[in-house]
Amino acid sequence: MIRVNNIKISPSNEFSLKNQCDSLKKKLETLLIKKLKIHKDRLVSFKIFKQSIDARKKDDIKIVFSLEVEIKNEVDFIRKNRDKDIIFINEKNNFEKSVLNTDKNVNIKETRISSNSKKKVIVVGAGPAGLFCALSLAKAGLRPVLLERGEDVDRRVKSVGDFWQGKPLNTSSNVQFGEGGAGTFSDGKLNTMIKDEGGRLSEVYKTFVEFGADESILYVNKPHIGTDRLTEIVKGIRKKIIELGGEVKFSSQVVDIVTQKNIEKTTQNMQEHSVDQVKAVVLGDRTVLECDELVLALGHSARDTFEMLNKKGISMEQKPFAMGVRVQHPREYVDKLQYGKFHEYLPAADYKLTFSPENERSVYSFCMCPGGYVVNASSENGRLAVNGMSYSGRDSEASNSAIVVQINTSDFNGEDVLAGIRLQRKLEEGAFKAADGKIPVQTLQEFYSMFMTDHFSSNVYNEEGLQIRNISDPDKNFKDRYFENMAPVCKGEWSYADLNSFLPQFMSNSILNAFTHFGTKMKGFDSSNTLLLGLESRTSSPVRILRGADLQSINCKGVYPCGEGAGYAGGITSAAMDGLKVAEKIIESIRGNRSEGRFSD
Repeated sequence: MIRVNNIKISPSNEFSLKNQCDSLKKKLETLLIKKLKIHKDRLVSFKIFKQSIDARKKDDIKIVFSLEVEIKNEVDFIRKNRDKDIIFINEKNNFEKSVLNTDKNVNIKETRISSNSKKKVIVVGAGPAGLFCALSLAKAGLRPVLLERGEDVDRRVKSVGDFWQGKPLNTSSNVQFGEGGAGTFSDGKLNTMIKDEGGRLSEVYKTFVEFGADESILYVNKPHIGTDRLTEIVKGIRKKIIELGGEVKFSSQVVDIVTQKNIEKTTQNMQEHSVDQVKAVVLGDRTVLECDELVLALGHSARDTFEMLNKKGISMEQKPFAMGVRVQHPREYVDKLQYGKFHEYLPAADYKLTFSPENERSVYSFCMCPGGYVVNASSENGRLAVNGMSYSGRDSEASNSAIVVQINTSDFNGEDVLAGIRLQRKLEEGAFKAADGKIPVQTLQEFYSMFMTDHFSSNVYNEEGLQIRNISDPDKNFKDRYFENMAPVCKGEWSYADLNSFLPQFMSNSILNAFTHFGTKMKGFDSSNTLLLGLESRTSSPVRILRGADLQSINCKGVYPCGEGAGYAGGITSAAMDGLKVAEKIIESIRGNRSEGRFSD
């Protein structure tokens, strides 16, 4: 196989990424043959391996492709090739062969665990981590039971829609809880910084495509799926788990776990010591389900479950995270700023901004949603949180992202493991009160003015001596129709309110200084009519459930903390990958036990 890099096309009416054209393949074929310097009859096949947009030069934006190519007389071609953009590659091993098998070159069918195995595995949480873990276990021949506190995705969509229309919040099934997890009501971004060791990332992408995602996620630089596609995909994964012998139970919240003290001997000095071993889980209706292995694929909002685990003595620790606000700009403004004259031919544009001043807190954009909505993502009565969401088309009139401030464990005002949750709840209660339960909205100018009035009057320095910089005046800095009469683009009711009323002073201060910096990177980003919406408090889990090298809890055998809520992932893709990773460990453990005669098929 040959990989050919740096095939470039200028976006135009003929080659628009907004609507993939049939002529694109012909154009790529022409450019490929020219690059390889071969006759077209020698080309057997090709496919897109990577696709990205090079927007560094706004007057000369390029769509850049890497192609995987098969040609006749490949060896002879490689021997003569001198072009650094053309390389020979080895195809990666199949995921099931390289990861799920302990022995290389062993057929996956021959290494499946018998479906008659008495080993009972329960997976708690049907977000990406839980779904992919359960699917992998089911493929290996186990019959996992997947428990989800929320509703199946169809009922969940209705519950969320009703809430956004002003009906009471369903605290068991909402934007945070239910089939698909919190990521189902998000942008569906799949990009991750995690290295693809063992082919897990590829397996996640291929699985999404298998169950309905567009094939482009296999090669675009920043793949996304969209809420509308995710709802169908998670249903497909669920049905596959059931087809393979697994079981999925909705509206089944785990309220307790049952453990048993076992006596074990250490491998070094053979001294006996007691170890907790998970035996069962208890559901909200008091049903007891026995288990040998328990995967805790919790979401970052499973606060009551964290409280239960803490009472049971499961080892956890505080974890830094981030909180802030959502910023909304017109989509056309962001598109035009990022793409210039080519914006009409390219997908909705994104951005990534960071501000890390010396000896101050970091502030950065997070979960950017091009052509999306700010949504009421609350999960508890009397508390309000927001998130960003978009559909696969990313075609709403606004783009938004979180602008979040680094929150350190020293900010938690307590050393116990749940102190970060208390901080989240305190701010969410303030956000709820600020606009009577609606999403609080404020212009950047009003946010700045109220901050100065409330805290400093005419003094432009805070108590730490950090200067509060003024924000841009659009009449002087950025004359543009985009910022005239801009309204919030939300899912859920909203109302104008002062965000300073619930944000700690250090957060408001950091956000304002960051906007001044961001305005130098993206002209008009800090325009006075820019909209802020809050509170963005669920960026990641404020706790981590400690696990060892075997991925089990360090003080309760058989318990596998997994995914974002447990503190080991930061988005849809990394959570799904962690789910696969945990499944591998469970499969390895069960195979080892079988060889030692500890359970029978």
